Amino acid sequence: MKTLLITGTAGFIGNHLFNLLSDMDIEITGLDVVNDYYDPNLKLQRIKRQGFDIDSIEYGKLINSISGKHHFIKLDLSDKQGIDKLFKESKFDYVVNLAAQAGVRYSLSNPEVYIKSNIDGFLNIIEACRNNPVKHLIYASTSSVYGLNREMPFAETAITDHPVSLYAATKKTNEIFAHTYAHLFNVPSTGLRFFTVYGPWGRPDMALFLFTKAILSGEAINVFNNGQMMRDFTYVADIVESISRLIEKPPISNLDYDFKHTQSSVSSAPYRVFNIGNNNPVNLMDFIHAIEEELNIKAKINYMPMQAGDVKETYANVDKLQELIDFKPQTSVQEGIRNFIQWYREYYQV
Repeated sequence: MKTLLITGTAGFIGNHLFNLLSDMDIEITGLDVVNDYYDPNLKLQRIKRQGFDIDSIEYGKLINSISGKHHFIKLDLSDKQGIDKLFKESKFDYVVNLAAQAGVRYSLSNPEVYIKSNIDGFLNIIEACRNNPVKHLIYASTSSVYGLNREMPFAETAITDHPVSLYAATKKTNEIFAHTYAHLFNVPSTGLRFFTVYGPWGRPDMALFLFTKAILSGEAINVFNNGQMMRDFTYVADIVESISRLIEKPPISNLDYDFKHTQSSVSSAPYRVFNIGNNNPVNLMDFIHAIEEELNIKAKINYMPMQAGDVKETYANVDKLQELIDFKPQTSVQEGIRNFIQWYREYYQV
């Protein structure tokens, strides 16, 4: 049976990926530190949903799922000794690194947290993949790496040297680390630039969650740049379906690579980067109107100026991804919002 490590399984995307793969012929180990960046109880409920007894969770202790097939460990990515021990004992075939300190705005006031998790933690993961060779390392990057770039849609070949938030800078660093390890140590890696992921069991700091909670409570929502923003909202089920199709498709060394016309997303090394987005940007106000329609409540709106670290528009070119896996995200915003609000009402009993 193939063995897979998914980091960040108490998180939004990691939770959905674990559940998608859990019935397949794969032995999964989930890892998360379960910190308090947002409600730890929501994170614990995600772990419970994966079939674990959350009362038995202890730091550094590997526990089995109720079925006995899968495992979970509470562990910090920055705990090098713990990460090394886990890799040495578990001998993973594949690794999907989704654990990270997320959030653009939080990075403006808490930069040290991003260095610890997104750089120190990622280094520990990729070092462990080097010392305990894996068939494929997949890791989460972000559309935020495109920064000041304005050439739409964003293609993986675009320059990503001008990030506008520390969060984006740490993710760009991950891509650079991954290429270096692919070149020097033959660690096959695929970076995934996610575009505004949303859906059930989502993060409370994301727009859809914040808007839904405020509208149901009769509170005003903050809308930045006076609503003049576009986002390539991507439904979480499409994200994890894409990841599942990529796991057993590692990049290989390219002996015919053209060194005179280099690209940042591919290399002579077993390395590549893909966008994962809906390929269909939506105006922020249309997104809000879809929420209002589903809730049948009119939102109260505080129009705000653009926030530091934010970008006006995102739009993913996903041609390369579709060519490899014969799939591209396609869930409509209306369907995705409907599914989220149904979950939200059930989970919070509102």
